[in-house]
Order: sequence, then C-alpha cells, then structure tokens
Amino acid sequence: MAKRDYYETLGVRKGVPADELKRAFRKLAKDYHPDRNPGDPSAELKFKEINEAYDVLKDDEKRAAYDRFGHAAFEAGGMGGGGRGGGFGFEQAFGGGFADIFDEMFGDLTGGRRTRETRGRGSDLRYNMEITLEDAFNGTKTQIRVPTMQPCDSCDGTGSEGGSRPVSCSTCGGRGRVRTQQGFFTMERTCPSCGGAGQMIENPCSTCNGAGRMQKERTLSVTIPQGVDDGTRIRLAGEGEAGLRGGPAGDLYIFLRIAAHKMFHRDGADLYCRVPISMTQAALGGTIEVPTVDGTRGRVTIPHGTQSGGRFRLRGKGMTELHGGHRGDMYVEVQVETPVNLSKKQRDLLQEFDDAGKGRSTSPQSEGFFQKVKELWDDLTE
Repeated sequence: MAKRDYYETLGVRKGVPADELKRAFRKLAKDYHPDRNPGDPSAELKFKEINEAYDVLKDDEKRAAYDRFGHAAFEAGGMGGGGRGGGFGFEQAFGGGFADIFDEMFGDLTGGRRTRETRGRGSDLRYNMEITLEDAFNGTKTQIRVPTMQPCDSCDGTGSEGGSRPVSCSTCGGRGRVRTQQGFFTMERTCPSCGGAGQMIENPCSTCNGAGRMQKERTLSVTIPQGVDDGTRIRLAGEGEAGLRGGPAGDLYIFLRIAAHKMFHRDGADLYCRVPISMTQAALGGTIEVPTVDGTRGRVTIPHGTQSGGRFRLRGKGMTELHGGHRGDMYVEVQVETPVNLSKKQRDLLQEFDDAGKGRSTSPQSEGFFQKVKELWDDLTE
C-alpha cells in the first residue's frame, strides 16, 4: 500500500516553519501514544506514521530530498531513512523526534537532564571581614569566630540515640525520591516521608531531636594572601554548615573589605598620596620624604616653581599584586600651602617680594588667566 504524504500525516502544509511542524507533531504524538490508547492497533500504527514523518521533515537535508523526490528519496537506502520506516517501535520513537519534545518539556523529571541532588549537604555560609591596607599589602593570618550548625556530639551527627543506625525509608525504599504516573508520563519528586534522605530515624537523638547537628560557634584560622583588594573572596571548603544526618558540610566564603586609610588612596596596585608643601619649597625647590605602605620612607625631589597638583611617581612603592609578587607604583601629589598667622615682619617681607617682582612674570598662570578675563570684558563692552 502506498504511503501517505508526510505533510498530510502531520496535518500541515508544505513549507510549514519548523516551530509549527514541531507543535503539530507534539499534539499528534500525545493523542495517538500507545499508553493513551491501550489495545488499539490503529492508534499504534498512526503513532508510528507520525514519528516516521516527523523524523524526515525535522531534518533540513531529508526534508529537501523529500520535497523533491517524495518517498522515492528514501527507498533502497537512498537517504538512510527508509529502512526505519516500517519498523518503528516506542523505543525508536523516543530516540527520534518525540524524544526531543519529551526532553524539552520534561527533561528535569526523566533524569536525562536533571542534576542529581546532593543529599543532606549543609548550606554555604558568608562571612564579611574588614582588614587594613597594611594587612592587604603584607598578607596576614587571623582568627574568626563563626556561629554555624555543627555535628551533634551526642550522636556523632547520625541523629540516632545510643548509637542506633537509621533504617531505610519504607516509602521510597531508600532512594530518597518517589515516582507517580500521570497519563503516560512518569513524574519523580522528593520523598515526603524522609525529605530525600532515603533513611528514617526510629530512635531520634534527644540532644538534637534527630537532626544530627546543633548551633555552635567555631574558631577558624584564616590566611589572607598579599595583594587582596575590596571584594576578594576566600573559600574555605567544608567549613560551612554541617550536613543533615551526617551529610557533607557546605563551604564558608569570606568576603574582604579594605578599610579606608588615613593617608593612602588605592587604585588597583597603585597608591596615591597627597602631600602639602610650603610656598617657599614650591618656589625654591628641594627634597621631601614621604611615608610608604611598607613602612619605609621615599624621597621626592621637588623642582623649583612646582605648582599645586604636581604629581611625582615612586616606582615599585605601591601595593603588592595578588599572586604576582610585583608591586605597583606610588604617586605623590603636592599641594602648595598658603602661609597663615604671619608676623608683621613676614608680611613686610612678602610685600617687599611682591614689589620687587613687578614688571617680571613670576606668576604666569594667574597673569595669563586675568589677561583672558580682560580680553573677555573688552569683547563684551565693544
């Protein structure tokens, strides 16, 4: 008997888009599935036909050959698809198009894509820690106290009184999950009796009430490496909450915050320091000493005529780079300080200095600014 046209089998027109083809197949596959039509040979035959049709039309190359040559494209092994046409069973259909739809809709329930849950694992914990800039530069070791759930001492974390052992859950048979049938779909969920543990406590520990863990405070030693920055995260594996009834412990994550420094500002591996200098130092030049983060002193040569905001670099005097061992640079920005609380003699000397400078360009920035202001006013009054 001649085969029906594949498009007619799926109830769609030729040239139908892939998503519309998939929807049509999905609906028909559900309607004619053998589990929905037990003992109906016509439904089983229809189910095989629609799977055969979709298996060809979902493939771009096979579909192009079918559109051009029809069923003849797959006869005598032409495209490798004809040999499967008369022998489709339920397992084969699941390996073809119907499996794609089924996995897309229910993959998390069938086990194909479901990630196996970690039974009884304790929760991860977060601890916020503030350290100084010097600790971040040098690295340090410190101790922290963390309140967390820890294994019960009375039952050694088993949750059972007097050394008795848990028994297998009678509801799930120790698997931790139970299955239910809905139509031709099998649904799987966490066992409601044991909560997924797969075991039941017949004689709960009186100290922890069968949980196998209790709230305690732990003291932990933490090593802070050199070069850490704001937001650096340190993971202590297995130092989080204890697992339920002997399950594996979670992890502890320490998030670092660098406290503000009274002298240095940090940008990555570089440090910035603002240093005030006197008016005479800026005018005459000289050498100043500045502190560095490693506790030593750095020398900076100030050229004569230095202005406020002048920046000088000290190579290799910045922060240690994390895992690198190299150091960044330190930038010294000078701020020229105007003298205050002058005596009469000092004021007279400054006035004499100012009078002696008339006719000479000793303040080019201010003179240039006011020249521009004068030109602006002249333009406005014209």
